[in-house]
Amino acid sequence: MSRIVAGAAGGTPLVSVPGDGTRPTTDRVKEALFSRLESLDMLADARVLDLYAGSGSLGVEAASRGAKSVELVEFDARAAAVCQRNASLVNRAVGSKVVSVQRSRVETFLGRVLDAGVDRWDLVFMDPPYPLGEDGLASVLSLLASNLSPYAVVVVERSTRSPEPAWPSGLERFAEKKYGETRLWFAEPSGSADPAG
Repeated sequence: MSRIVAGAAGGTPLVSVPGDGTRPTTDRVKEALFSRLESLDMLADARVLDLYAGSGSLGVEAASRGAKSVELVEFDARAAAVCQRNASLVNRAVGSKVVSVQRSRVETFLGRVLDAGVDRWDLVFMDPPYPLGEDGLASVLSLLASNLSPYAVVVVERSTRSPEPAWPSGLERFAEKKYGETRLWFAEPSGSADPAG
């Protein structure tokens, strides 16, 4: 069973998406990822976007650890319902509505918010389904690149068998890490200072 690892809602069990339509991030990978993000000071008061959210476990973990706002974007109806339940658990634990859920295709959501000129995100999680091809991933990254804060971090979770994402103009990789069958790619806006500095 997945759980929130740390923060205001630490230890809270999360609802899982029924069936095999999603690929949840393991607690081991989640702990390592959030340890790194905390060392980069990327969580406190961050505006977070969790694309292809699945159960929303990464976004709600960020909310538990001090993010200012978190948007979970998920198109599948069952997964979006699970996101809503997990968002409610965390919102109660932190005492405010930090997490919101958008049932939408990622490309549609990004197109809509970019047209509306919303505030920029500080931290973005992307754990796209394996069937999403490299061209589709590159297209989403391209949409995203223009709406990041100057010191933002984008985390892309993929299978170790998948190639490195094709980073669009305006976004560049600064790190990657392998955990078993999972590889995390870390990117930042081009020309930004190293997040570790």
